[in-house]
Amino acid sequence: MKLTNLIKKATGRSHVTVAVAAAEDEEVLEAIVEAVNHRLARFLLFGNQEKIVQILSEKGGNIQDSKVLDIVHSPTKEEAAKAAVKAVHTGAADVLMKGNIPTSTILKAVLHKEYGLRTGNVLSHVAVFEVPDYDRFIIVTDAAMNIAPGLQEKVQILNNAVKISNSIGINTPKVAPIAAVEVVNPAMQATVDAAVLTQMNHRGQIQNCIVDGPLALDNAISIHAAEHKGVTSAVAGQADILLVPTIEVGNALYKSMIYFAKAEVGAVIAGASAPIVLTSRADSAKSKLYSLALAVCAANN
Repeated sequence: MKLTNLIKKATGRSHVTVAVAAAEDEEVLEAIVEAVNHRLARFLLFGNQEKIVQILSEKGGNIQDSKVLDIVHSPTKEEAAKAAVKAVHTGAADVLMKGNIPTSTILKAVLHKEYGLRTGNVLSHVAVFEVPDYDRFIIVTDAAMNIAPGLQEKVQILNNAVKISNSIGINTPKVAPIAAVEVVNPAMQATVDAAVLTQMNHRGQIQNCIVDGPLALDNAISIHAAEHKGVTSAVAGQADILLVPTIEVGNALYKSMIYFAKAEVGAVIAGASAPIVLTSRADSAKSKLYSLALAVCAANN
């Protein structure tokens, strides 16, 4: 499967509006120009108006005159974050996107008690990878938000990933809670949590997916490895979602996919009242475009 399919899936949904906090960023605006060209969404750009117009002129000609793009001047990054989050909170926008602003600043606005986007659920990072020579998307969660989630947090992280999967057409995703081994070892909490998550799924406490674990990474993604080790289940070798035990595992896996496997990625923060595109400054404009397409799909789900 290709991430370009997400762009096709999101194309033409101009009723979706994306609020961008501190939009004065070259790669963010490059992605937005591409998104406008693909008719993915409307955009409200909050930030330094002079810089935004200057970058847009370099990246997209007269696109700032487009009917699907509005610029709202904000004198500081904090005010840009507040205004962008408020736009989503009030329904003026459907998706929030981080621009040239520290993650802590935008998350402070997202978690504001009065105008923020909290729902009471755990916020988690959901990354959808297109891996060369692999026959399906691989979804990794959580590589950026939750440091060492407990069992209840993992349930919510899993549910967030399932909703994102559903939004891109994976209706009953196969979920592999990842551990170092594929057997339960009381000394390894990741294996215990994985077994409990599997049982919760069997009893209907976790729905709309198939969960089986613990599974080591090779057994989760390679049928050959699973067969060689005698691991048989509906998930082994066929996982759609890799639920990692800690942020260190997720972060290393995320970056390994990009730098070693040369994978492409789109990612969102799920669990808020609207999808959040919270890309890194190191992410390419293409990755930001894929993330926007993913968020638009999720907003329509």
